[in-house]
Order: sequence, then C-alpha cells, then structure tokens
Amino acid sequence: MQARLVAPEEGKDPATPTRTNQSRVLPLRIMQFLLLFLGVGIGFSILSMYMIRYFGFQNVVPVTQTRIQPCFKESSILDKWIRPPSPLWHTMNDTELFWRASFVPRIKEYPFKRTPKIAFMFLTRGPLPLAPLWERFFKGHEGLYSIYMHTLPSYEADYPPSSVFYQRQIPSQPGDYENLDFVIEVAEWGMMSMCDAERRLLANALLDISNEWFVLLSEACIPLHNFSIVYRYISKSRFGFIGAFDEPGPYGRGRYNEKMVPEVNITQWRKGSQWFEINRKLAVDIVKDDIFYPKFKEFCRPACYVDEHYFPTMLSIQSPHLLANRTTTWVDWSRGGAHPATFGKADITEQFFKRIFEGHTCIYNNQPSSLCFLFARKFAPSALDPLLEHASEFFGF
Repeated sequence: MQARLVAPEEGKDPATPTRTNQSRVLPLRIMQFLLLFLGVGIGFSILSMYMIRYFGFQNVVPVTQTRIQPCFKESSILDKWIRPPSPLWHTMNDTELFWRASFVPRIKEYPFKRTPKIAFMFLTRGPLPLAPLWERFFKGHEGLYSIYMHTLPSYEADYPPSSVFYQRQIPSQPGDYENLDFVIEVAEWGMMSMCDAERRLLANALLDISNEWFVLLSEACIPLHNFSIVYRYISKSRFGFIGAFDEPGPYGRGRYNEKMVPEVNITQWRKGSQWFEINRKLAVDIVKDDIFYPKFKEFCRPACYVDEHYFPTMLSIQSPHLLANRTTTWVDWSRGGAHPATFGKADITEQFFKRIFEGHTCIYNNQPSSLCFLFARKFAPSALDPLLEHASEFFGF
C-alpha cells in the first residue's frame, strides 16, 4: 500500500515544532538543578549544625594541622609562662634578667594548679662540700623546692644526673666573688658585687612562678631540721626573715654616709645578717630596685659592708610590715674577729647542737616561740661525716 504524504501547512517551517519543545525543556532542567542544589545546601547546613552541636567544630570542617594548632595549643601558651626554664643556663644579661624577673601577676588566683615551692639559693665559690647532707634533707620532697647555685664563673659543676644539684648552676658574672668572707684581701670585702650575685640568684629563682619563698645559703650552711618542719615554718609565716636593726654604734649608724639622702636618712639606716628568707613580694622588690641600689653602690664601701645594710635598709623603708626583723640562720660570733666561728669534725656533738636548739626565744607570727633557727653556719668540710652519721639523731632526717 502506498504511503500518503501530507504536505505541511502553507507558511510554516517544518523544523519549528522541534525547536519549540527544546526551548521549553531547558528552563525546566535548570530549575530542577537549582532546586536540587538548594536542597543539598540546606541538608548540608542542617547536618553541619547537628555536628557542631553534638561533636564540636573540629569534627565538621577538615582543616590543616597548621590552622587548628592555635586552638589546641592554648594550654601550651600558658605553659610558657608557668613552666620553669630548663636548663637554668640562659644568655640574658642582668638588665634583661631583672626586667623579666620583675613581672608580677596582678590577679592572685592562679588559673592552674600551683604548689608553692621554696627556692634554696646557694652562694658558693665552687663545689658544695656538704652536698650529701643536703641531698638527704631534700630526699622525698620533690615538687616542694627548687635549687639554684651561684658559683665562680670558672667553676664547672660535675654533679651526677641523680643529684638534686645536677644542672642547677645559674649564669654568673666575673667579679661577683671579690668580697666573700673567705677571700683574704680585706680591701675587697663589702663590695656591691656580693649583692649583685644575690640579686642574680633571686632573679633566676623568680623565673619559676611556683617559687614563693627564697632562702639564701652559703656553702658552709647546714639544715637544722627535716624538710617538713622547715617548709611548714616558712610557708606559715606571715613575715620574711631578714634582720633590720637600728644599731647606734660605730658598726651600725657609724657606717652611714650623709650623701645617701634623700633616699636614705640616718634614722632609716639598718643593719642585718646577709643570710635571709623572704617571700616573693620582697624578692621582686629587691630585683626591681633602681632607687637605693645606686646610692649603696657609691656610698657604702668598706668599712661599710654593703651586704649587711643594703637589703635591710631598703626593705625596712619599703615594706617594714612584712619583716620579722630576725634571721633563721644561726651563727656564732662569740669568738670575736671579723668572721663568725667555723666548726669542724670535733665540734659535732650532742652538746653543741643542744646549745643551738635550746635556750632561745623569738617571735613567730607575733607569738613567742622556742623554734628560732632553721639553718646554721659555718661548717667546714671535715664536719660532713659526723653530720651524716648523726643527722637522724640531731635533725630528724
């Protein structure tokens, strides 16, 4: 059968129906794509909010290690302020060190767990002859103390890693030891370099924000009680133990120089022991001082022994209400001379220590006390063996 051909209507293009259908389909597909994209976006947003609410932002958006590090390392930033420097050796000069050490928190509540420590600061020429006795004293009390040693710049400590004195030597400056009481040259005694060394010890100890109390000791000092008694005595005291006496005689007011006015007048002039125990506030006062230091450096020279007058005078002017006006370090001046008595092997007896422990009264937190001394000096190296032998009997450790 022959197919019938139908001619298109007159005036119409045979291709017109095809183009019309395509023009209608294309907008429809675009609209479907936009709706699909919008739906996916809304769904992803809902899923993201759900994940943020229940799992936290870090589980939703994959970011690089570099970007998320600040969020996860906030505690590390705080650690840089609260973690003590290790090792103690640094390259700061005194100006930089004292500036850094003078930082004082204005908010007294610490945002971390802080266990207050005692900083034991040893001012020595080199090795510590009585180190084994101190090792026994510190044993078992880690976390409650810090140790700092200021020695001659030429001395290289060789304590084993197991020692509490291992790597506890701080940077020093030449000339700090020209006036220690074991140097023969009398003309060098009492120079400001002694106080410079003590300020440097304090500044290094202040870098550890957990150090709350600071005890200055010599290589000839020994502890008179076990650590628990010493820690309790110092931590419970409302005052710092530094002598600050107005002595009218030639060895007190007689050393005063009128050129120290107006910073210091003669009625403010004080004398005290070099060996002290102070709290953090007083330590910062010593380190940051730039008012009294120049006067004492220029006008307190032998026979004005600056280590006996600088800190007692300055602190009694600035913070008299924080001073107990006595030392906790026992010494014997009864033998006369320019230096206290030195005790060796033959002196280490029960009767000798009874003389130290008994027959003394003092004021502790405004109350009378028979416990007045925590440390004693001067002990020769020969005293070490009998001290170790009788440490448990005499000192309780």
